[in-house]
Amino acid sequence: MIDADGVHRVSVDEHLGLSTEVLTGLGAPDRAAREQAGMLLEGDLRGHASHGIRRLPVLAGRIGNGVLDPAAEPELRWTTDSVLTVDGRTGLGPPVAHRAVEALVERVPRTGVAVAAIRRAGHLGMLAPYVERLAEAGLAGLATTTSEALVHPWGAAPAMLGTNPIAAAIPTGGQPVVLDMATGQISRGKVLDHAARGEPLPEGAAVDAEGAPTTDATAALDGAITPVGGPKGYALSLVLELLVASLTGTALGREVRGTLDTTDPVTKGDLLIAFAPGLFGVGRTQPAIAAFLDELRTLPPAPGHTRVQVPGDRAHDVRARNRFRGVPVDETTWAQVQGLRRR
Repeated sequence: MIDADGVHRVSVDEHLGLSTEVLTGLGAPDRAAREQAGMLLEGDLRGHASHGIRRLPVLAGRIGNGVLDPAAEPELRWTTDSVLTVDGRTGLGPPVAHRAVEALVERVPRTGVAVAAIRRAGHLGMLAPYVERLAEAGLAGLATTTSEALVHPWGAAPAMLGTNPIAAAIPTGGQPVVLDMATGQISRGKVLDHAARGEPLPEGAAVDAEGAPTTDATAALDGAITPVGGPKGYALSLVLELLVASLTGTALGREVRGTLDTTDPVTKGDLLIAFAPGLFGVGRTQPAIAAFLDELRTLPPAPGHTRVQVPGDRAHDVRARNRFRGVPVDETTWAQVQGLRRR
């Protein structure tokens, strides 16, 4: 349906059902199909179409070309009490990551901290849902992953780094604080979307092939995305990429492949880290955290602002609104995935 604002929306059940049906038709077991479909739904529910159902044709293409195995079972191995290595065996990313989260939730209340280092797993989707699951279990969580080289280093033109997102969740006794941010100013999906619609990019979001700042999305496709925060974002992106590669044994820079294309084996890595606050000998911290968050949220807004939010508030509100009103999916994308169902 088209709502009063001209946005094409579908129900949660339609969205989830279509993705699940396509994935099971491509050979995914029921549980794996539901978990992958659920992550596509989360992308669209939270207003990040680049991580939503528009990724389904890429997944289908990767499965059809034999570089993604929808029925793969990951191999999880504890090399120490707190180090979990995960071989995704070229399987769908969300089922692999969910198994790792389950293992951390079971282990961390005994060890205090544990790390899951994941390799050979497909694109995980948004990272927030994974650390949210840790927070729901009373654990603090961190997650990061590498991606194809789309972002230029500070001071150079070529795309050499991934958008390399980082996510964190802190339990509060209520709605957790959740950070999920990329280290690039804009996603590749948004650049493609702006180019398709002929709309300019925000100032400072990208450079052209010569390294000059540009708002022309078509020129940006031949150039690179700018790191968020300039040299600080570049430094953060680089450190995260090196950290992931050093702990997972995965690729760096232009050798990272397998989440945007349909032909290359996946070479990126993922890290999930969980902490059990109760084992750090500091007593109950959640009441103080909750009180501080309330203080932040009730501050008088500065001119030009309507209210103060903390990380996770916006995504929580957008998700709730879209569950009620319908999931936003552009008509072209919806027609494309409908075509997958018919095939």
